[in-house]
Amino acid sequence: MERSTSEAPGSLAFGRFRLLPHRRELLADGQPVKLGGRAFDVLMALVEARGAVLSKDALMARVWPGRIVEENALQSQISDLRAAFGADRDLIRTVSGRGYQFTGDIRVISGGPDERGPVDIAKPATALAPTNLPEPASELIGRDAVLGDILGLADMHRLVTLTGAGGIGKTRLALAAGRQLLPRFRDGVWLADFSPIADPGLVPVAVAVAVGLELGAFEVSASHVAQAVAEREVLIVLDTCEHVIAAVSALAEAVLGSGRRVRLLATSREPLEVEGEWVYPVHPLVVPAEAPEEQDDLPQSGAMQLFIERARAANPRFLPDRRAVTQVAAICRQLDGIPLAIEMAAARTSIFPVDEIATRLKDRFRLLTAGRRTALPRHQTLRAAFDWSYELLPEAERVIFRRLAIFAGPFGRDAATAIVASPPDLASWQIIEGLSSLVTKSLVVAEIDHRTQFRLLDTTRAYALEKLDASGEPDRLARSHAEYYRGLFEQAEIEWEAKSSADWLTEYGRHIDNLRAALDWAFSANGDKQIAIALTVAAVPLWIQLSLTEECRAHVERALAANDAQVDRHSRNEMKLRSAMGACLLYMRGDVPEIEASWRRALDLAEDLNDTEYQLQSLWGLWSFHMPCGQHDFALELANRFSALAANRADALDRLIGEQMIGMSQHYLGDQAAARRHIERVISDYAAPESISHIGRYQIDLGVMARVFLARILWLEGFQEQALRAAEVGIAEATTIKHATSLCYALALGACPIALLVGDLALAERYINALLNSSNKRALARWHSFGRSFRGLLMIRRGDTTRGLRLLQSGLNELGSARSGLLWLIKLFEADALTKAGQISEGLAAVEDAMEPCEHTGDRWRMAEMLRIKGELIFLQDTSRRESAEDHFRQALDWARRQGALSWELRAATSLARLLRDHGRSADALELLLPVYQRFTEGFDTPDLRTAKTLLEVLGNEDCRSQ
Repeated sequence: MERSTSEAPGSLAFGRFRLLPHRRELLADGQPVKLGGRAFDVLMALVEARGAVLSKDALMARVWPGRIVEENALQSQISDLRAAFGADRDLIRTVSGRGYQFTGDIRVISGGPDERGPVDIAKPATALAPTNLPEPASELIGRDAVLGDILGLADMHRLVTLTGAGGIGKTRLALAAGRQLLPRFRDGVWLADFSPIADPGLVPVAVAVAVGLELGAFEVSASHVAQAVAEREVLIVLDTCEHVIAAVSALAEAVLGSGRRVRLLATSREPLEVEGEWVYPVHPLVVPAEAPEEQDDLPQSGAMQLFIERARAANPRFLPDRRAVTQVAAICRQLDGIPLAIEMAAARTSIFPVDEIATRLKDRFRLLTAGRRTALPRHQTLRAAFDWSYELLPEAERVIFRRLAIFAGPFGRDAATAIVASPPDLASWQIIEGLSSLVTKSLVVAEIDHRTQFRLLDTTRAYALEKLDASGEPDRLARSHAEYYRGLFEQAEIEWEAKSSADWLTEYGRHIDNLRAALDWAFSANGDKQIAIALTVAAVPLWIQLSLTEECRAHVERALAANDAQVDRHSRNEMKLRSAMGACLLYMRGDVPEIEASWRRALDLAEDLNDTEYQLQSLWGLWSFHMPCGQHDFALELANRFSALAANRADALDRLIGEQMIGMSQHYLGDQAAARRHIERVISDYAAPESISHIGRYQIDLGVMARVFLARILWLEGFQEQALRAAEVGIAEATTIKHATSLCYALALGACPIALLVGDLALAERYINALLNSSNKRALARWHSFGRSFRGLLMIRRGDTTRGLRLLQSGLNELGSARSGLLWLIKLFEADALTKAGQISEGLAAVEDAMEPCEHTGDRWRMAEMLRIKGELIFLQDTSRRESAEDHFRQALDWARRQGALSWELRAATSLARLLRDHGRSADALELLLPVYQRFTEGFDTPDLRTAKTLLEVLGNEDCRSQ
């Protein structure tokens, strides 16, 4: 692969507008027009048609390739385009029955990538997109042409990889390019830094965290991340890829294949070797020639500019004369124009004159290249610079520098003092002064936010690690490092309940890389398994709070194995680890047998240790396992045990969680009145705590969960409007706490099914879109599958039965054999949809599949509706089976009345009344249906009540005629 320097394509003009395809921008009178990515794609398709009429299907296939979308999505984008055109909205013409046509007079204007009229890229008319790119600490010197090349390539290619030796400046160039490209990406430019990562399996996690995904109930993989970012207009900077290159390549390939809007900019010492990759080798800075006649132009070279600028920053009195300039030129040549080496050399001007720096550097090169005539490989040149810099340090600073290599991520003064001083051969003041000096000499980076943190750049750390290995101190330092972070995370475990989640994560989230490094050593052959176990136990809250479920499970599994191998097994540690394992597996895999075994063992240990907190967690875990399995009688027993244990606790939240568990169990068992009493007590007494650590323990916010089930109960009891309001409040609460899983829970278990049940299809569409968007943004695959199933049901309700059933089945297939109340509810919807579509055999199979578990698990809340649907299907399949259908309707009525499920009762009464009327029993039908209808106090505009009212009017007229 080779670098291209060809110009970007020209622009297209029509009227006062100019279209820049290579920038994906529309200008009006020279100013950028705010336009979404989909709308831009629609515009490009219409413009490229050159006046031809494009059908709606053709446009949707172009803009949403391979996806099922509704026509109103296209209409929305056309509306956005016409709004952007303002007075020129007639540029897009609707051709009735055929599609859309672009009517503008299009002109092609040649021009390079910078053609934008007077608009300044650095000051766009609209607000900048979000980003996590750090602000530059200093000016990028000597790289203008290179940066221009990279920007041009980024316009034309979806993956650009900057390659080159360590210290060549790849990262700085990538960040500079990202900042300039920010205005072009609506959803932002995001940096994923792989330098702290040793495990390739963490590459998808690093990218997910960088782009702001909340990791949920699955093992994070490249495909999940790709799916989550597929529809975003985003640039992701993949930095320092070489040590995890296979994993990064797999992720890049998945992302590029998932959607057309995502772009990648990578830095690596070697290409990713991914299809579509455009490789740009980053060369050293231009160094001055040795010819004396060119000395007047020496400072114009990039290497010289960089040295002089950094030297002045280190020593404001640095004013090189002609002789010094000549020596600086020699230094830049000896360092092969490598920016990192030049910056380190320039920093020494505060200590040594330039001629002495040049002499020392030359001596060092001679030592490294003895016997060789060829030019130095750049990695040896960089090593020479590091060796030289290292040997200039006082002995105490050398010790501090190499010991700092033990840190895999940012660290504070306290950590440095505690670990670097082990053994205590250095005083605290020496470490603090030495650290400050190393920052000044560019060997350590200081990052100041609300507190000062330090770190070693990856190349610097690699060099320091070699020195540490040679010193014979690694294991001793690694032990001190692991012990320090064990103490830190034990303190974090204590503060988890006390601090707000934001403050807690700010305090402890930044230590994740050092945690991983400490665990890697502790679990190694030379490590300490006791430290490994204790550190794993203490770190569980961090993994849970960051939703790093798979990472948590893997370490917990190792810790359990280590604990089991101990002669004297630590029961308290095992209890905590078993509890964590149960939670991880429940969150990731749903209903595997290992979940129950983990929670049961944790409960036994908690009871032996008389640990109430972990007894509660274990009871909740067992309850959560048995609920999706439909074993609600046993789940209610567990809920009652939890509630009895929580009654004597000082924390009122535990008592409310017990109430919630009982209420949910009674809802599924069919006792809606009792369920409502418990749920309403939760809502009445619950006040959202400042800390949301209970979400980490119980997965979903308690207030959100209560609103969801109140909405479901209210609908069953016939309060349709109140049910919708309760569902809306649940969404609002989940949005307020900014917890994606709770929001998906509120939408999937509450708002979406309630909207479909009351027949408000516009509202259902809004909720389903919100569920799909939120689950896609946060890569919550399970919730996204539920959203796809709901979308299929909505399409069926709107008459698109074929495509709707296809989408519904696709969503259900993704869910597999997962068992949950929501899955069975969707299957209930499916059976009803098949009935209305006339697919009788398929409908019977679906309803029998949904009924089968009810008969032996106690999942009784939906029995009335399943019996009703089955009765409808039996009669539709064979009208001679009227008695069987009537029997099913009467059984459904009996179930609904016993449960207080007025909405199910109305549906069953309507079906039975219709059957009775059709067989000449209108008076009996009227007597049956009217009392049920009269018990409703709201929701008269919903389809169920409108259908019942219409039937009652018919029955009333027939009754009058018969008298």
